[in-house]
Amino acid sequence: MVAVPLWAWVVVGAVITVLLAVDLVSHRDSHVIELREALLWSAVWIAAGLLFGVGVWWGLGGDAAIAYFSGYLLEKALSVDNVFVFALLFGYFRVPAGYQHKVLFWGVVGALAFRLLFVVAGAQLLERLAWAGYVLGAFLVWTGWRLAVRGKPDVDPDRNVVVRVFRRLVPTDARYHGDRFTARVDGRRVATLLLVALVAIEATDVVFAIDSVAAILAITTNIFLVWTATAFAVLGLRSLYFCLAGLLRHFGYLRYGLALLLAFAGAKLILAGTPVGELPIWLTLAVVVVTLTVAVGASIVHRDRTAR
Repeated sequence: MVAVPLWAWVVVGAVITVLLAVDLVSHRDSHVIELREALLWSAVWIAAGLLFGVGVWWGLGGDAAIAYFSGYLLEKALSVDNVFVFALLFGYFRVPAGYQHKVLFWGVVGALAFRLLFVVAGAQLLERLAWAGYVLGAFLVWTGWRLAVRGKPDVDPDRNVVVRVFRRLVPTDARYHGDRFTARVDGRRVATLLLVALVAIEATDVVFAIDSVAAILAITTNIFLVWTATAFAVLGLRSLYFCLAGLLRHFGYLRYGLALLLAFAGAKLILAGTPVGELPIWLTLAVVVVTLTVAVGASIVHRDRTAR
């Protein structure tokens, strides 16, 4: 495993903090994110992720860089499922378009924290428990099968345990008070519907975090590479949402591609504990790239044939 010095963690943390601060200041006014602005920010986040990968190549070597890029592409692809669920949740809560970026911003901050926790816990399990790889691998294969068979996930917030507990414990007002998460109503501080929507998104993202972190851990157990690949992919999730929310119906076969990648990651973990051993990093990257390319290409061809 590649040793990563403490200063590298400090630098990455500082860079991510600065990027988030710039994003927050740039969107301090609640406005509707148009496609042009979303595309611009998407380019910024993708460039940041790619540049960091180049830095990994320069500082830690080619194998580490390939592992990072494989994890980055996998997390980016799995983020498409997040986008679909976010669109459903925003529609369910009827979140005004001008407030959606604020909800996603704080949702991403929470997602980074949850993923760091899962990365550390998952890496420790795989390192200390020999059978953990088989369990995690079987979980990923099952998740891939479920995604392929069930398709659209159930995202009814009224059935979400976290949302129900939050509403029971925290006084809430079923209205929006501008872009505020809390407001004073009848002399007491209450949570607004915007905060309930944020809680629903955070609770749903925990499920995605478990799947995606487990999949990347199948590529490498280096905590630094797993978390940075996840972090830079998640940072662009807000702009990705505003770019793709209205286009997801055109990528009907992408779900099957993601299901195949999850199953492949699970099989890779299981094989690592057998005489076959760990699969080469370059093979993992090739499978990710080819699978996504075929899934997107098939979706476009199917869309064009349907249109004709």
